[in-house]
Parts: sequence; C-alpha cells; structure tokens
Amino acid sequence: MHNAEVINTLLQIFSNAQYKIDICGNSKFLTKVFSFSAVNKIRLDACKRKGLRQRYVFEITKENIYYCKTLMKGAELRHLDENEANFVTTEIECLGFVTMQKESLQATYSDIIEIVEQQQSVFETFWNKAIPAENKIREIEEGLNSEYLEVISDRKKATDIYIELARSVEKEALFLFANSKSIIRADRLGVLDCLIDASKSKGALIKIISPITQENSQIVQQTCEKAPNIRILNGGSSHSGLFIADGKRFIRFQLKEPKAEEFSDAIALIEHSNSSVGVYSARSFFELLWNERLQYEKLKQVDEMKSEFINVAAHELRTPIQPILSLSQVLQSGTNDTKQQELLDIIVRNAKRLQRLTDDILDVTKIESHSLNLNKERFNLIELISNILQDVTSQIEKANSGKLKLVFYKPNGDSGNQGIVIEADKARITQVFLNLLNNAIKFTEEGTISIDVKAAEENNNDDDVIIVSIKDTGDGIDSEIMPRLFTKFASKCSEGTGLGLYISKSIVEAHGGKIWAENNSDATVEKRTMGATFYFSLPVMNKSSAILNQHKQQKQDADNQRRRI
Repeated sequence: MHNAEVINTLLQIFSNAQYKIDICGNSKFLTKVFSFSAVNKIRLDACKRKGLRQRYVFEITKENIYYCKTLMKGAELRHLDENEANFVTTEIECLGFVTMQKESLQATYSDIIEIVEQQQSVFETFWNKAIPAENKIREIEEGLNSEYLEVISDRKKATDIYIELARSVEKEALFLFANSKSIIRADRLGVLDCLIDASKSKGALIKIISPITQENSQIVQQTCEKAPNIRILNGGSSHSGLFIADGKRFIRFQLKEPKAEEFSDAIALIEHSNSSVGVYSARSFFELLWNERLQYEKLKQVDEMKSEFINVAAHELRTPIQPILSLSQVLQSGTNDTKQQELLDIIVRNAKRLQRLTDDILDVTKIESHSLNLNKERFNLIELISNILQDVTSQIEKANSGKLKLVFYKPNGDSGNQGIVIEADKARITQVFLNLLNNAIKFTEEGTISIDVKAAEENNNDDDVIIVSIKDTGDGIDSEIMPRLFTKFASKCSEGTGLGLYISKSIVEAHGGKIWAENNSDATVEKRTMGATFYFSLPVMNKSSAILNQHKQQKQDADNQRRRI
C-alpha cells in the first residue's frame, strides 16, 4: 500500500484499538506521518473518547521537536538514538515495514495474531531501551549532548570516527601519539591535513606529543612548516594514544600491531566518549604530560647551553696552562735559588692540577655528547702497566720514604717478548689505570698496593677477557659513596672533582669492558675495612689466548689439588 492507503489504514487502526496503540519510528517517520491533520485529530479523539494508552518511540531531533511536544499531550513519548524501525501495533493488528522513498509511504498490514505479538515484543524491547523525551528535548533546547562512552572494535567504524573527529575541530586539538608510526598513519588518513586546516583557517590551538624519529621527522617538519602554530613535542612510546577535540569529545586508541602501516590494522579498539568527567580526566592527563615534556625540553636546552659553555671555558683555560707549565719549568732549570725553586714548584703543581681538571671537564663533555672517540691500536698491556709502575714507583719512593710499596703480579707465561695483546686506545687505557692507581695512592698512607692481571674466571663469550685489579690497604670506600661510586662528583675527598671514576667507567665501557669495586673483606681491624679493590675488564686479542688458557688451567689444577688434599 502507498500514501493514501497507509494513512487510511493508520486511521482505521486508531479507530479499532481498544486499549493501547504503540508506534515506533525514526525522525523522518514522525514528521511525515503526524504532518497529516487527520492523524492528529483521530489520535486526540481516541485518547479522549476511549482513554486509549498511546506510547511512542522516536529519534528526537531539532527538526521534529515541534511534533514531539504535540504528541506529548495525551501520550507517552521516549527517545531512541539511531532508531530506524518504523511500525504501528495494537492488541489486534499492526502496520509494519513502513518505508519512505522521496514523498511516498509504503507499508504492510497484518492482523495475524502471531505477527502482531511479535511486533508488540519488538516494541517493548525498544521502549525499555529508550529514554524519556523530556530529557532529550531539554538537551536539544539547551544545546546539551547526552553523555556516552562506547568501545568500538569495528575497525572501519573506528577509522570513520577518527577522521570525523579530526574534521570537527574548531578551537583545540590535543594529540598524544602512541609511537612514531602513529603520526605517519594519521598523515595517510588525512588527519594531519584536518589539523593544519583547523590551525590556519580557524585559529585552532593544536598540541601534539609524539615520539620523533628519523622515520617520521620529515612529516613532523612538513606539518610545522605548513602550520607554524601547531606545536609538536617529542614524547615516549606506549601502547595507547589519545585525541581530545575542542574539550568536548575524545577517543583513546589501544594498539594491537604498533608497527602496522594502516590505522585500521594497528588498532585493537578505540574508546569514544563525550563524558564531561572523561574529557576532563583525559585533558588533565594530557596537560600534565605536555608540561612535563615542555620542562624536559627546556632543561635539555639549558643543559646543552651549560655543556657548550663548559666546553668553551675548558678550552679557554687549557690555552694558557701549557705556556705556564713550560715557562715555569724553564725558570726551574735556570735557577739555583731554593726559595725560587719552592715557589716554582707550587706554580707547576697547581698548573698541572688545573690541566687535569680541564682535561676531565673536556672528557665529560665528550662523554655526554657521545663524541668520545677511541684511537685503537694493538699493544702489550703488561708492558704498558710495567712502564707506568716504573715511573710511579720512583715518585712514591721520594714522597713516602718507603712506607708504600707497589707490587705487580704478572700472569704466568709472561717473559721477554710475551704478554697480553689488546686492541684499544692506549692513551685512554693509560688514563683509566692511572686514575685507579692515583686513587689507591691517595687513600693509602702506608702499606701495599697490589696490581694483578688475570683471565676472567667465568666468561661465556667467544672472546677472551682479562681483568686488571688494583688492591690497596687504605681507608676503603665510604658506605655513602659506594652506591654512586662511578657517577659524576662522587667524592668525599677535599681534593679532586670526583670525575675520574665516572670518566674511567665511560672509557672502559666504550671498549666493551666493565668496571667495578669492592671493599676488602679478608682483613679487618676493630671492624674497620682494610682497603678496597678496583677492577676493570677488557677484551683480548686472540693471539693472547694461549697465555690466558694457561693461567686458567693452572688455576683449575690448583683447585683440583686442594680438593684431593
């Protein structure tokens, strides 16, 4: 049946109804059917004459709000979002499958009891899901939106919502991208174009936090060039993202395949909501993270400026030190005056101290800027240590009058041309060894400093590793310093900067080795620790393996001998 037949049948249903009439429809059905004056007249007559109960479920919109208010006079009305079911039912008959094509109405009529009961059951389901019309009308009239939270696993629908939300931005967009790929996927979908347009044409405030890598740096740069007002901060990676539009709606992304090229393949689901509490929480979280990243960027800039200043200052200090040392030494060689010699000694000693300080500062700036370069060469480690100890021993004998002794335990098999060959930066390894040795001398007034070179007891790597240890009988490592021993400025000594161990650690690790320390536990007097031992390990060239294997075998033989005893 068509227009006139549908309306006439509807009028007849109203007349035949004894107790109730239930109507369900979309927003267009409401405006189409109840625009007929005859329908409204018989509806009101039936209500007055029979006391007929009338219930209506419609999708209420701005366009049909007038008809809704009219229906509410003598009838019960509820709202249901996205309702597309159009039918009429009473206790004895129904009008179903009402469709609208342009200006025409089409429907089917039935008075078969089973079909009528089925339609009544469907209506009850919709009626129970619907909300009171008064609430929806008030929201529309006051410009409010009903709050919702939906979890969407349908990837196409999630993509559509993502794009629609980006297009809707008028004043503000807050974006937290989960990983470096996320901003690339957003660019593919045209989301970034929407944000650029909102920034340029509407003056919208756009804030983006995204991990910035070589992979996405070009997109980030192009976005900032197209819309200079868009602010992008470098952030960390996670498994979820966030997008808040105009402080009204937000979506939260849960990633399933973080490295996927397409958005629909990357997500597991999204949460989409306009909840005022949810938006407030999401916005607060974003702003907290934004301020944290902003402070980090500022601190990073300050740190870079500080490092640059220290680097320049250290170089400037280094320039006059060498002539001071050279000229002082020339003056020393040309005078026999004891008093002048003492004064020149003070100048030379402090100039050398200043030289060490500037060298340490320059090393630290290189380490922190990842520009500590190693000039590797092959050399005999045993020979290097022997030469260093030979120079240091004569100095100690003059200063300590024989109270302090240096003992070097060479690995078995080292004689003549034999030794342990390593490939390393000779100057840097010398620097590490001297740092540790000078520390031991500084904290040991009398006793013995033992230097030992041996193979690692347990080494699961393919390459052989040797361990150099420097053991003293001094004061030991303070318990407060121990946890941060190899960090910058870790020192309780009035002399020195506390940079030596930090630099030594960086040099050893740059060679693929390790450095550590412990207080000696084999000798205590009145609960006072007797000295400390510092260790560092280095990989060894293959041709030195025979010596190390010999050392390992000798140790194993000694252990077996002890077990037999």
